[in-house]
Amino acid sequence: MTTRANADAIQARDAAVRLGGRTVWEHLDLSIPAGQFVAVLGPNGAGKSTLINAVLGLVPLAAGALSVLGAGPGERNADIGYLPQRRSFDAGLRVRGVDVVRLGLDGDKWGLPLGGRTSRREAQRRVDEVVELVGARAYAERPVGQVSGGEQQRILIAQALVRRPSMLLLDEPLDSLDLPNQGAVAALVARICRTEGVTVVMVAHDVNPILPYLDYVVYLGQGGAMCGPPGAVITTEALSRLFETPIEVLHASDGRLVVVGQPEPPAYHADRHEH
Repeated sequence: MTTRANADAIQARDAAVRLGGRTVWEHLDLSIPAGQFVAVLGPNGAGKSTLINAVLGLVPLAAGALSVLGAGPGERNADIGYLPQRRSFDAGLRVRGVDVVRLGLDGDKWGLPLGGRTSRREAQRRVDEVVELVGARAYAERPVGQVSGGEQQRILIAQALVRRPSMLLLDEPLDSLDLPNQGAVAALVARICRTEGVTVVMVAHDVNPILPYLDYVVYLGQGGAMCGPPGAVITTEALSRLFETPIEVLHASDGRLVVVGQPEPPAYHADRHEH
């Protein structure tokens, strides 16, 4: 399903969330265009995952307004594919990758058939389509605990896509992957965004693996949020204004970005895995 062109998939106006007596963010204003590949960035504790939970209606607003696909938070969850933060599946898990994908279609019905023979055939056809779309055909029949982290992530992306959502919410899907798999999954997500007409909102710790593919960035900081194309948001001037302290954006010779500030870096956009 494709969202309406030029509409905002997510819009927040003076929004606030408070958890356990702590204000996670407040006075949040942002607009995320439909049909774009969007990264949500910011330092640890800035409330990136909380924003995803608020969009899903899992965390209530303390103030302000939040619109998701033209409705209130949680009201359009059937049109949203969600991939939460995770670690690798246990190596002993015997469930096949294709069965994990199928759970995205009928898992809420405890695996009971969706209808008659035609519905079963259609369900299997759709599972086959998304497995092919994410390039998982070669290992989809294997136990999911026995494939690599990058392959598991493709299976889970297929699960999130199987109901033809208008929006994909991906919470740090690259976090446990090595550099080659980060790049491969980022390229896959970008291709899905373009070919399927899906709005992709990805929470990321490191912008660099996805930077070549991004259309739009939401950067969360204590000054609220900044939204726009990556080149307009991830700059020394823009982030210094957002954090109300001197921030410097450095461009490495290989094109990677490093964001530093005093007394502590608000974010470090560089790979955390050693090679």
